[in-house]
Amino acid sequence: MSRYRGPRLKMIRRLKNLPGLTGKTSNLGENRVANDESASRKISQFCVRLRAKQRLRFNYGLTERQLLKYVRIARKTKGSTGQVLLQLLEMRLDNILFQLGLASTIPAARQLVNHRHILVNHRIVDVPSYRCKPKDIITIRHQLISYNKMGSKLFGEGNIPHHLTVSLSENNRPVGFVNSIANRECVDLNINELLVVEYYSRKA
Repeated sequence: MSRYRGPRLKMIRRLKNLPGLTGKTSNLGENRVANDESASRKISQFCVRLRAKQRLRFNYGLTERQLLKYVRIARKTKGSTGQVLLQLLEMRLDNILFQLGLASTIPAARQLVNHRHILVNHRIVDVPSYRCKPKDIITIRHQLISYNKMGSKLFGEGNIPHHLTVSLSENNRPVGFVNSIANRECVDLNINELLVVEYYSRKA
């Protein structure tokens, strides 16, 4: 299944707010969910797990194959499978750029990476799924982003996760630092990761 490129508001109406997909919110989506829960129709456990998986996939902009690959890696890693899965997704380069405020959404961050505008440790990285590590330094190759259009996180108005730091260099360009591996508290998405693991229990 390919990456979703359709209307974003349509997706958040179905799956609630997805901060990585779009900064917009939809009250209509919340009302619709409330109506569904109050309806007499019973929602199956499969549907609950499927919805959790879809929220995770669309928020991080992954294909079905990519998410399944991350689940398999998480299963082979020591620790809670759900938390390891979220760590793997949080340490992706496109998500790191979004969390630093260098891009308004994860798709926007992916475009910056694909167009070779991002440097990691002073080397060009054009793979959005690149797994960042502690002590990595992330910079913008050219002065492409005007600060008034950047996320409010850069100016201290938002909450940057504690495993990341952003500052301005001597030439007045933003520089991001990866302090440590992300943990569960760093995840901005409201989701029960165990439901995603259970969904893939027969596939992974």
